[in-house]
Amino acid sequence: MFTLDTRSRVPIYEQLMDQLKTLMIKDVLQQDEQLPSVRNLAQELTINPNTIQKAYRELEREGFIYSVPGKGSFVAPLQNDGNGERLEMLRQDLEKIVSEFLFLGGSKDDLISLIQKIEVGEKEGEK
Repeated sequence: MFTLDTRSRVPIYEQLMDQLKTLMIKDVLQQDEQLPSVRNLAQELTINPNTIQKAYRELEREGFIYSVPGKGSFVAPLQNDGNGERLEMLRQDLEKIVSEFLFLGGSKDDLISLIQKIEVGEKEGEK
């Protein structure tokens, strides 16, 4: 379910967060579905449980999951109203990335086709 690159410069907890977010976005993990326990996931991935706990804590802080004491962590329901701040932050990041892409010689058509490809992938994930 998860592939972690221990040689990567990206911290393991961030790799785990990114993969969990991808699974949630593509509806592989449904809302209110229970995530693997910290202990089980740590054993499965052979990494320190504190690393899993840090990833879960960050995902909860960002609103992707919620915790129920004694029960575990669950995928949070999608909340469109509380995403304004996060969307603005992503918009600013995207603006920087697109500007750099265009500066380095990328074309507007390349960007449009990439967005369409991502959109098609999202729709296929819904099926």
